[in-house]
Amino acid sequence: MRILFLCLGNICRSPAAEGVFRSLADEAGFVVELDSAGTGNWHLGHPPYGPMIAAAAMRGHDLHALRARQLTREDFDRFDLILAMDRQNLHDAQALAPAGSRAQIALFLDGETGPHEVPDPYYTRDFDGCLDIVEAGAQALLVRLQRAQSDSAF
Repeated sequence: MRILFLCLGNICRSPAAEGVFRSLADEAGFVVELDSAGTGNWHLGHPPYGPMIAAAAMRGHDLHALRARQLTREDFDRFDLILAMDRQNLHDAQALAPAGSRAQIALFLDGETGPHEVPDPYYTRDFDGCLDIVEAGAQALLVRLQRAQSDSAF
């Protein structure tokens, strides 16, 4: 299973989702390849935003090694799932996807109760609130993937 988390600049939400999901998957012994990307190119090569790194670290999630990159056409064949943090990034990914690509593109919180989008803390400044949503979404995703793995269908 290969999952790409997607947001706008790849410095807050998607690296947080990658880091949180990696922590949960490691704890559960769930083998998965993870990455994150942004639809924009403003922060290429930069680490996640400092306040997001700090907020995640307070919860035990290490984002220091991550670096921003932009979504590419190749990602649509490299990953099984591309999970967007909001509808605009979902739309942008769908528009970029080559015909016949293998990746399933969906909202990270698709089908979950509560919010369907992860608010961008770069603008809201609510890094802890964002992480609350990301942690709940990551836990729900892990449960769905574990269930699908045992049922052999996702």
